[in-house]
Amino acid sequence: MQNFLRINDNDNVVVALQTIPAGQSIQLTEQPDSGSEGAGTKTVSACGGENGCEKIVTALEEIPAGHKMAICDIPPGGEVIKYGYRIGNAKEEIKAGAWIHTHNLKTALGDLLEYSYEPVTGEKDFPAQGKAAGLENGEAQKDAHMTFMGFKRPDGKVGVRNEIWVIPTVGCVNNVAQAIAKQANAFLKGSVEEVIAFPHPYGCSQMGDDQENTRKILADLINHPNAGGVLVLGLGCENSNIDVLKPYIGEFDENRVKFLVSQESEDEMKDSVEIIKGLIEYAARFEREPVSVGKLIIGMKCGGSDGLSGITANPLVGRFSDKLIACGGTTILTEVPEMFGAETILMNRCANEELFHQTVDLINDFKNYFKSHNQTIYENPSPGNKKGGISTLEDKSLGCTQKSGSAPVMGVLQYGETVGTPGLNLLSAPGNDLVAATALAAAGAHIVLFTTGRGTPFASPVPTVKISTNSGLAGKKANWIDFNAGVLVEDKTMEEEAVNLFDYVVEVASGKKVCSEAAGFHDMAIFKQGVTL
Repeated sequence: MQNFLRINDNDNVVVALQTIPAGQSIQLTEQPDSGSEGAGTKTVSACGGENGCEKIVTALEEIPAGHKMAICDIPPGGEVIKYGYRIGNAKEEIKAGAWIHTHNLKTALGDLLEYSYEPVTGEKDFPAQGKAAGLENGEAQKDAHMTFMGFKRPDGKVGVRNEIWVIPTVGCVNNVAQAIAKQANAFLKGSVEEVIAFPHPYGCSQMGDDQENTRKILADLINHPNAGGVLVLGLGCENSNIDVLKPYIGEFDENRVKFLVSQESEDEMKDSVEIIKGLIEYAARFEREPVSVGKLIIGMKCGGSDGLSGITANPLVGRFSDKLIACGGTTILTEVPEMFGAETILMNRCANEELFHQTVDLINDFKNYFKSHNQTIYENPSPGNKKGGISTLEDKSLGCTQKSGSAPVMGVLQYGETVGTPGLNLLSAPGNDLVAATALAAAGAHIVLFTTGRGTPFASPVPTVKISTNSGLAGKKANWIDFNAGVLVEDKTMEEEAVNLFDYVVEVASGKKVCSEAAGFHDMAIFKQGVTL
């Protein structure tokens, strides 16, 4: 196996796939005009050759796995290029063979920027439309007719789980909600899989948009089709009490959604369990049946990223996204702060100018959110990211946004808004894993694909597939990791692993439990933005 990778012919760095010891030499072979994905401009040899070249570069120091090594001299202030794009500027002179990281590389990003719409068009730019992820027409048509075994709901929605959810309106009844779910699981029957409580600390002592966000997210979860039945558990005196929340929920099936106000019940535990018994009877009528994969809505998120995230797991999820969209399905990309530095790539893939302007607002609104709290916009990457080889936010963002594949942006969603347009959608939410994954579920995602180079056991309200960027993590934390993308730098191709991931997601949609579900983990977090009274 080769121990380094030059991602794009324009790059003046390589990424170490394994630790490169000091004094070890690597040989670069390059051909001009290779047409590598992501280049954006004509290929020019970083080695200085005009007609292609071979060059030997010797490591001046140890280059840790996932980290970057310069393959040519870079002057102070010079651009460091990875993925074919600038990921920052050199703080000092960097010699060929030197380790490039936070000690000698700084972000080149500014604050609020002016953007212009420069749309990419045609099959070359949007390969997902017709030849998704390298599929020939016949194979694309075959995938379009694929099905998963899901639960069809009376309102036309489809679920991939048939669970009973207990949704507290306020944090004061969290413990009661969890105790109710624990007791009620003794009464499961038929196709009903589990009774789950989703505690959170909000619903009262909030103001303005902050309270609005809580109400929207709770309503979205109440309406989520993965829940065959829902008990909304209130206290009675909270700001977001049941009567206030009902308009946010909208029309609902009275057989599926039930309410209980704890202050009005003599024994809220007993009464709630009896209500849930009825919800189980109702939900047990639903059985899994074939559903087109085009009905699937998949959220895409990364966390604990490393230097291989943008090489293995994130591009793999991008291929998956293209394949699903070619079948008529929907994907949602979030983590707006981790679009900074790569946002123009997404902006220029917007299907029309209106969506472009919505994406500009998506980016600048988040920057203004940081500025309004007197915080640095580019306070990223995290310590774990840096340890894994990510040096600047541009470095991180260019890897993160590869989860979006190559399809055009068809929708832009505000936080708490549910998806309504098939295809690739962008969602406003922060990078925090639990908050962003919950936002994806609230937006309508049946499943979240979560790529990671460091590993995490967290869950979300929907099945959360953990995809490792490297085989070491997959081997060490088999109780966390569901799918290993690390094989892409070993002996597997992107094409075959995209098929394997697609098949795995269909299995999960059809009932296969992911690791966090098997462990009994179910997390939920709401984006806190305002004053607490």
